Amino acid sequence: MSQSSIDAIFPLRIADISHHSGQIIETAGYIHHIRHLGGVTFVLLRDATGIVQIVTREPLSSPLKPETTVLVRAQVHQESRAPGGFELIRPRFTILSEPQMARPYDLTHPLEDTHLKFRLDVAPFMLRHPHWRKVFQMASQSVQAFRHALINAGFVEIHTPKIVGTATESGAAVFPVQYYGKEAFLAQSPQFYKQILCGVFDRVYEVGPVFRAEPHDTVRHLSQYTSLDAEMAYIRDHHDVMRVLTIVIQEMVEAVSPHLDSSQRPWLPDEIPVISFREALSRLSQAFSCDLSYEKDLAPQHEGWLGRWALETFHSDFLYVEGYPLSKRPFYTHPNSDDPETSRSFDLLFRGQELVTGGQRLHRYDDYVSALTARHLNHERFDSYLMAFRYGMPPHGGFAIGLERFIARLLGIANIRDASLFPRDMTRLTP
Repeated sequence: MSQSSIDAIFPLRIADISHHSGQIIETAGYIHHIRHLGGVTFVLLRDATGIVQIVTREPLSSPLKPETTVLVRAQVHQESRAPGGFELIRPRFTILSEPQMARPYDLTHPLEDTHLKFRLDVAPFMLRHPHWRKVFQMASQSVQAFRHALINAGFVEIHTPKIVGTATESGAAVFPVQYYGKEAFLAQSPQFYKQILCGVFDRVYEVGPVFRAEPHDTVRHLSQYTSLDAEMAYIRDHHDVMRVLTIVIQEMVEAVSPHLDSSQRPWLPDEIPVISFREALSRLSQAFSCDLSYEKDLAPQHEGWLGRWALETFHSDFLYVEGYPLSKRPFYTHPNSDDPETSRSFDLLFRGQELVTGGQRLHRYDDYVSALTARHLNHERFDSYLMAFRYGMPPHGGFAIGLERFIARLLGIANIRDASLFPRDMTRLTP
């Protein structure tokens, strides 16, 4: 069935009404607002694609109230003063459903007039707000662009288990679950599986939930978020991974840019600037007038300073930091050959906040044995994972993008919960 055939099944969407000037059409949606002025009734109809004005001088056959869903048969009339330059005239309404209680908020009012807790508590309703809905439409477009970039490069989409038998891969806390009388865990990433599948498909990606049980109660952390993962074989080092990631980020930004205002549109050069972790610490030590050379990771305030520095120095909202200490990276991270205490890994900062972690992985079985032994990890716990390396694996690496964090940084959203449809954190399990 073609796309046009699918469209023919449904009423015309509001975004497509402008293509039918002068025609009688059927559309459907929610009553957004009603206004009576000098014997004329103006009805704003809302669907997922926009809002259209309906004008009638005839009395309504039945009273309409906001959030009533209706089917409307009307003529499309060009009107420059109407939203979108078109309006519907001579309408005939068919009520599909009516609200059973008063709405908790007038959706014609600004979203900023509400508190986060209120929005989250009544999310099934508040997500209808045009401005909040737009956030998640952009998230959808971003994921489509992520997929498009990788599919064009021959990547295969995979779907890996979210219930796993191994507690941890990198020291992060996990959620235990009961699994037919055994203890299992919610997956904190698809890392092991996407590496294994590099031995099958060479290049793979996945879009799916991941679970982190760290007791973080901050504006930048969630207990469940959407991870955009990619893994690729036959790389030379982590710089190849960074090149792929840059192309993916460029396509994601390009996909949403038409819907951003000038203040939201990020500065993204053809080549994202790169700084080593050690150089970053040196610059930070000077900026903060203290010795940070002993640090093993970047604190949020350090990431923020680097973000401002990259914008001023390179005219870029993005900055790669590479060469993190090997001891602070997962056991499967490949060391630098000329400096074994550092790793072939990187973070990508977006407007002064970590957005992506990636790098080259170990690919030889003996190196895994050594890495697990050095960290006092039980080899048997990783037996099914290590099986792939016993039979040979090519050099490979990958990255993971946090979708909610990408959208929050892109749109200037202060609290990441506003970039999650139904956020899960230390206190919230509903709705």
